Amino acid sequence: MKPMTREDVTAQIHSAKVKKGIKWADVAKQVGHSKEWTTAACLGQMQLTKKQAEIVGKIFGLSDEAVAHLQVAPYKGSLPTAVPTDPLIYRWYEIVNVYGVTIKELIHEEFGDGIMSAIDFSMEIAREPDPKGDRVHVVLSGKFLPYKTY
Repeated sequence: MKPMTREDVTAQIHSAKVKKGIKWADVAKQVGHSKEWTTAACLGQMQLTKKQAEIVGKIFGLSDEAVAHLQVAPYKGSLPTAVPTDPLIYRWYEIVNVYGVTIKELIHEEFGDGIMSAIDFSMEIAREPDPKGDRVHVVLSGKFLPYKTY
């Protein structure tokens, strides 16, 4: 028998979500974090505490072994290829290709030489009604980390 992997747990979560009609926002309420963070955790990109993992396990009907996998620090980065092929994810790649140097330039102009943290970070995704067609409103907020001199 093949040992269970974190990818297997993600597949089980996806399957149960579809089968049971579960919404990420409902999972997030029970876990006690944002829908964005909770979704990332359920998809294998964040580590859950024992209590959080047990809640997720109950929601999705996971085994004790699967719940244990949710508590392990993950290997971050979930894309199967360097250039994403999923159209929605590819558009984010396209945004970075087109506007990445602009974002970098404006951050450096405002803050100096450094980076925006993806660790001390939050994200919010919401529907923005618009008469011409609803828009996807995304807010990314990361702590600025200046490069140190030494």
